[in-house]
Amino acid sequence: MSSTVMTPNLLDGRLKIRHLLLVDAIARRGTLVAAADDLNITQPAATRTLRELEEILGVALYDRNPRGLLPTPFSEAFAAHARAVVSQIRQAGKHVAQLRDADRGTVAIGIHLTGSNALVPRAVEVLKARHPLLTVELTEALPRRMLSELGSGRLDLVVGRLTQPTDEHFIRLPLHEEAVSLVVRAEHPLAGREGIDASELSGYPWIFPDADARLRGELDQFFSARGIPLPVNRVETTAYLAVRHLLLATDSIAALSVSIHEGLAGVVSLGPEFELASHSVGITLAAGREVTPAASAMIGILRELVGS
Repeated sequence: MSSTVMTPNLLDGRLKIRHLLLVDAIARRGTLVAAADDLNITQPAATRTLRELEEILGVALYDRNPRGLLPTPFSEAFAAHARAVVSQIRQAGKHVAQLRDADRGTVAIGIHLTGSNALVPRAVEVLKARHPLLTVELTEALPRRMLSELGSGRLDLVVGRLTQPTDEHFIRLPLHEEAVSLVVRAEHPLAGREGIDASELSGYPWIFPDADARLRGELDQFFSARGIPLPVNRVETTAYLAVRHLLLATDSIAALSVSIHEGLAGVVSLGPEFELASHSVGITLAAGREVTPAASAMIGILRELVGS
């Protein structure tokens, strides 16, 4: 005997944008409390909205327990659709605004440490010279957070290290290849020395990328391949200002892209023997979403500056 699967009617007027925004916020922030804060609503209001949505769908998106919400198999599937719809609505608003006045739009750019120190500020300088009334929003965070914001439509593009090829979710546009080397301040005991033994490195303080950063895994491999224990005296951050201060004020060692450390006065490389593998720096866009005129102008300038 066959059974009929009832498809919820999501076009009968009960489903509201607030339902989609809440599911997207829970997926991004991880908890109902954080999602409510993100949307500037109270937790009881968020709870009511979630219950309304589950009634509309006819399934439980989350299991409740004393520790919070546990996603059900329905949650991730619906959140992906909700994020796509919310992204399209945001882009529609941007598109209308930019068609109304092509020089008064907004371009939201996500950056992480690679590419953020020199290339993006130079591109912004050129963009503002050509379109002074365009608003540029720069957001710095780890790549995983950047992709989430890009997918939800909060960002127009991300500039930084490319760790994956183009797929069904994101389009990657390479700009240039860049090496990563170990650097210290000019007054560091190792600065200018030849024949440095790799075993000496772990005896100094280090600035490591956050655990989620791709470069962190490469540094772990660097030490492991040489049989050197990981430094225990370390700070973990990708915040540019913190990295800059610690490099210049202490005997810390850090792994930085060439374009970053060459722009830091008073910082020198330990030499080519301590270079890590080069990587591709480029632009990441959301697949299946039209690029706005402001974002297109920014992409053109980035390519112009690197000669690609």
